[in-house]
Amino acid sequence: MADPTSKGVAVTPELRQYLIDHSITQPDVNAELVEATKMAMQGLSIMQIAEEQGPFLTWLARLLGTRHAIEIGTFTGLSALCIAQGLEADGRLTCFDINEEFVSVGRPFWERAGVADRIEVVIGPAAETLVEFRPDAQIDFAFIDADKTGYRTYYETLVPLMRPGGIIAFDNSLYFGAVLTDADDADTASIKALNDHVAADPRVETVLLNVGDGLLLARKL
Repeated sequence: MADPTSKGVAVTPELRQYLIDHSITQPDVNAELVEATKMAMQGLSIMQIAEEQGPFLTWLARLLGTRHAIEIGTFTGLSALCIAQGLEADGRLTCFDINEEFVSVGRPFWERAGVADRIEVVIGPAAETLVEFRPDAQIDFAFIDADKTGYRTYYETLVPLMRPGGIIAFDNSLYFGAVLTDADDADTASIKALNDHVAADPRVETVLLNVGDGLLLARKL
């Protein structure tokens, strides 16, 4: 029997469009990047953030007054584009990714959106390049959407770099609902362990949102 107190609804394509239509209006170039990713990446396009997450990332970056942002896992650059659109005028986003071919899909769209000069891309294994990263100021906002088994490593590296009140956001934190199953594959196990670890970490306070495939937000205290 359905829980009569539950107010959640399943997100259909029509409802997703309704969410987008009633969120921050994003330039046409954002939707064009979505389509370009589908064409270029075919089945891999599922790695792109959910479209309704884009306006949320822009809004969150603006809410934080973000001048210094980090992204781990850029893929074809939609999330980077959305974050860059929410930066302060002097803001910078540093993206860590392992695949220049994927990132190159998004670069022309960053140019067309007028934010390419705000984005720096570091290519290489993030577990190594992030450790070597020396920001010139504390980080306001970080977004993690990369290999799930690396989430814990990225989190532990990022926490000391964040300013008090800064936010780390993790994508795929519901992992298509697998967090409620007994699935024991490496990715599911890593997401479940990360969710538990961050929720119990006294250095942050958290909220887990049902946006896209789940967004875990950790605010540094």
